[in-house]
Amino acid sequence: MMGTLDGKVAIVSGSGRGIGREIALKLASEGAKVVVNDLDAEPAKETVAAIEAAGGSAVACTGSVTEDGFAERFVAAAVDNFGGLDIIVNNAGYTWDSVVQKMTDEQWDAILDVHLKAPFKILRAAQPVIAAAVKKAREAGEPIPARKVVNISSMAGTGGNAGQANYSSAKAGVLGLTKALSKEWGRYNVTVNAVAFGLIKTRLTSAPAGGDGTIDVQGKEIKVGVNPNLLAAMEQMIPLGRGGEPSEAAGAVYLFCIPESDYVSGQTLICGGGFNF
Repeated sequence: MMGTLDGKVAIVSGSGRGIGREIALKLASEGAKVVVNDLDAEPAKETVAAIEAAGGSAVACTGSVTEDGFAERFVAAAVDNFGGLDIIVNNAGYTWDSVVQKMTDEQWDAILDVHLKAPFKILRAAQPVIAAAVKKAREAGEPIPARKVVNISSMAGTGGNAGQANYSSAKAGVLGLTKALSKEWGRYNVTVNAVAFGLIKTRLTSAPAGGDGTIDVQGKEIKVGVNPNLLAAMEQMIPLGRGGEPSEAAGAVYLFCIPESDYVSGQTLICGGGFNF
């Protein structure tokens, strides 16, 4: 049986763990060849191994999306290993929360860099590759296939969230970037959309009983997680009565990658179990 995405090449940032991993697995299960990225080598290799074990094709491109030269290396990994680029999913990121009067410049810059500047740089690096492929097809009189960009935003970007001025601003910026690129890249037959997640159960929302977990981001211990009591209260506000699973978040992204969405661009899909601001 053919997959919906047979012959497509995808790059998915932050796909060694959590939602990104599920996105990579989903795209690969439908036939896409995937470039997997993570800050750390081991999670990226594990995702690649899972894809290959299921009969798919994938390679790892490790490193921080904020590093100079990463965007070009990420795009080149798709072209060099699989011969092209059809799907871009800008997913990498984390949270570093504080109320505004206590938020440092470092916190602000770090979150804007990973959530907004990095997607911009990846899309900028991809443009010459996409433009060249389109030009070649036109000169040969061939149809121009639809290509897809899915930028990951958040309901913090659509409605704001207390204690997350940096994250909310970055994710709101992602929506502006999405709308701008949908207008610029329509001539290439590229759709550019965003998925804004609500409460999805990942390591960034899960925490020990005390609600005090941390992750290591390039040597910095960043506090993450939601207090279990608060998490339970949040879930009660969601019409479906629960937080989403990473695989369900991946399903929302997948909707923007399939041919059925070829005439949908510049849109934001809320994946929040019915909750909205």
